[in-house]
Amino acid sequence: MAPYPAPYLVDLAKLGAPDIGYISVTEAWPGTVPFEVKRVFWTYYTPESIVRGRHAHHRTEQVLVAVAGRIIVMTEEADGTLQTIRLEDPRVGLYVPPSTWHTMQYSHSAVQLVLASQPYDAADYIRDYDQFREVWRNRG
Repeated sequence: MAPYPAPYLVDLAKLGAPDIGYISVTEAWPGTVPFEVKRVFWTYYTPESIVRGRHAHHRTEQVLVAVAGRIIVMTEEADGTLQTIRLEDPRVGLYVPPSTWHTMQYSHSAVQLVLASQPYDAADYIRDYDQFREVWRNRG
């Protein structure tokens, strides 16, 4: 078994009121996000027919947030456990551990914010599904 938990939803703070709007916050680690954030990026204007992701990580942990629109995230753990998660509330994120293959499909208006535990490193990505299965089976 990998030393990471299964993917799970993270509730972010929701502050404000309907008459003034809302803000969601995560504080410096340790906080709502279960790691120190070292990279932040976002995706947007992704055509609905495109499936993004199609990878896992050796080390990087992530929290995915649909700050606008809808994102369907499919995850697969090394043991074969599959989940389909619909993100469409900007105060809810999805924790994705390194050991998890994941894909995302977006509504055209979706904006996805990603909080990552590591700076970008191409060598951290496992982009071949068969390699993902081999790497994580051997670690399990």
